[in-house]
Amino acid sequence: MVFSLSSVRDIRKIFTSSRGQKEDYLTPPKTPTSDDGNGTPQDIVAKQLFDTDDLRSEVSNAQVYLANRFEHFDIRHQQVLLLHAPKQPYIRTEYDVPLLCDEREMLVKIKAIGLNPIDWKAPDFGFGLPPLPCISGRDFAGIVVRQTGVKSRFEIGDAVIGISTDYRDTRKSAYQEYAVLSDFNACRIPKNVAIIAAAPIGVAFVASALALGICLGLGFGDTAQEPDILSLVREQPLDSLPKDVQFECFDHMEKNERPRAGDWIAIWGGSSATGCCAIQLAKLAGLKVVAIIDVARNGARMLKYGADILIDRYDTSRAVEIVKSITGGRIRFALDTRGKESSASLAQVLQSSEDGKRAHLVGLAGLPNEPVAGVVYHSVPIKIFHEAPVVGHALMLHLERLLDQGLIYTPDIELADGGLDGINAALDRLRNGSVNGPRIVVPLVHD
Repeated sequence: MVFSLSSVRDIRKIFTSSRGQKEDYLTPPKTPTSDDGNGTPQDIVAKQLFDTDDLRSEVSNAQVYLANRFEHFDIRHQQVLLLHAPKQPYIRTEYDVPLLCDEREMLVKIKAIGLNPIDWKAPDFGFGLPPLPCISGRDFAGIVVRQTGVKSRFEIGDAVIGISTDYRDTRKSAYQEYAVLSDFNACRIPKNVAIIAAAPIGVAFVASALALGICLGLGFGDTAQEPDILSLVREQPLDSLPKDVQFECFDHMEKNERPRAGDWIAIWGGSSATGCCAIQLAKLAGLKVVAIIDVARNGARMLKYGADILIDRYDTSRAVEIVKSITGGRIRFALDTRGKESSASLAQVLQSSEDGKRAHLVGLAGLPNEPVAGVVYHSVPIKIFHEAPVVGHALMLHLERLLDQGLIYTPDIELADGGLDGINAALDRLRNGSVNGPRIVVPLVHD
């Protein structure tokens, strides 16, 4: 769809009623305010569209608006789950179908939702929440039903994985029938993978890929198709990234300290979805993996994913001794998925090299309270996935290739009944620990 400047002027006339006011259908559904205080994403688009004198900047906005207004998609309302207060259940509510706000966004009809531990921890402990009431959920899979008309690698009807790391923009959240998805945060689902199976892999893959690729500096291959995420992010202007992740991305890992094929990495909690992805990515990149897990319960799965050595986690001091023994005390890289106590144990197994290269520990759920000499602690800059489109795009292309070629397993899943109405009960099962290993997936059946 192509517009001239004169046609944009005509479109702007359509947008405005005879009284000079924006029509009611421009009123966006409630979304959190952007960090810069300029209003919701829809407000920003509307302001650009009506207030600027530079009509050239309105062309893409007109395309976005027409996609929302005139495309062959006339569903205006949907069912969502709203969280009204911490420690409360989600409430099913009728809500507006979210609008597209820029030319890289598309609308996805959600077919399956993957549940994550953060989905119950955030409301229970009051962190990682936008202003309430809000829609939550990080992982989903579905079908593209609306685009802006701008050229994209996706088409209407494509099956995609959606990953919502931008929790402040609830248009992109999973607990609804339709969600907005940026094309650089979308992974096309290959024909050899079912939508249900693909739903829970997104956040786990992104978290593990960023932990390995940025925090530890692991390159995922030697070809142009296999991204070097750390080098890629360091090619971006420093001020284009959020200030709170600039140090992690640009300064925390020295170039000469990055892992090489044949190096050891210890992963504590390798049986979690993120741990499983991390094991597979580390093995594909040539590392040797020690997985500290519940061996009796999850050992067979971890061997399937490629772990070289399995160590039972229930005797912590013994596990530390075994890791040191197996690696000869020459292990500089570790990833923890469980919390402060296990990450503190991992810090004890790490050792800087004889030539002065530091050791590096990534904590996904917490880092040790006390420093350990020669060990650098890292936190995953998860927001890079949506804040740096070039990084999100590279990771999604990589995931597509791995899935298409059968080089990565999707998590084991357990289906939960009830659609949106079944999510509260499914989250309770995560809270009480009755599900350990498989990811819960909730299929949605649209009316």
